[in-house]
Amino acid sequence: MMQSDDSVRPRPSVFACTTLKISQVYQHILDVWTPYTISRWIGSGILLISFLARVFILQGWYIITYALGIYQLNLFLAFLTPKMDPAMGEDDGPCLPTQSNEEFRPFIRRLPEFKFWYSTTKATLIALCTTFFQMFNIPVFWPILLLYFLTLFGITMKRQIKHMIKYRYLPWTRGKTKYRGKEDSGKVILTK
Repeated sequence: MMQSDDSVRPRPSVFACTTLKISQVYQHILDVWTPYTISRWIGSGILLISFLARVFILQGWYIITYALGIYQLNLFLAFLTPKMDPAMGEDDGPCLPTQSNEEFRPFIRRLPEFKFWYSTTKATLIALCTTFFQMFNIPVFWPILLLYFLTLFGITMKRQIKHMIKYRYLPWTRGKTKYRGKEDSGKVILTK
């Protein structure tokens, strides 16, 4: 007698079913929030401001703040760079035009906006949660961390701006281009 495939496979555990259900609900929430770009970033900004206010009021967790800043700077640089970087000599797929007579190719980011927002928000939330544990409050002289971060930010942004100028690209768009035709002068034009 032959058994069916359903009887051979073990049933998933209650934990696996619950985990699957929670991940599906979480993914649904993310899918619903995807089109609301401005609202998502406002929420992330409020979360970041609450983290910075907590750090400022409690006068601690400077290492966590520095690590969050470095991580978000790294995400921002990935957000600004094209997926196929012409400086690396990558010829796979679409890339930026390097000469004026080349065909226009759209800017494709190395890190898409949604993933940038998601990673930034998740990192800020984790950093905020670490401020509730005293073991993460390592005493350091914070002005040195601030000076080092500002120096690192200045150097990396200068390099990124030079890259943008050299390869003539802007990492943002202003919406769809609208073309205007010639104004109607009321004259009838005959074509042969």
